[in-house]
Amino acid sequence: MNLSIHEKRREVRRPVAGTVRVRCSNPEPLEIQGHLIDVSPSGFRMAHACLSLAPGQVVEFSRVEAAGRAQVMWNRILEDRVETGFFVVEAG
Repeated sequence: MNLSIHEKRREVRRPVAGTVRVRCSNPEPLEIQGHLIDVSPSGFRMAHACLSLAPGQVVEFSRVEAAGRAQVMWNRILEDRVETGFFVVEAG
């Protein structure tokens, strides 16, 4: 498999539209609603306004096509939003 230095994804992502909700309780209860950007067989990316999600944190998620638990892999802080990439650890 030939991956460029900038593109290390192993799965194809497909763009989607819709809402996604994530909930966590560590360190304190938090619920975030955001918009899906894209999905892959093992994860998804969402845009939202919360700066509290940290890589490694496990959250519960729900969206139209799926629900379960996912691990925060990365955050990208932009001018008007935060983008977060998730790896699904348990589909519900």
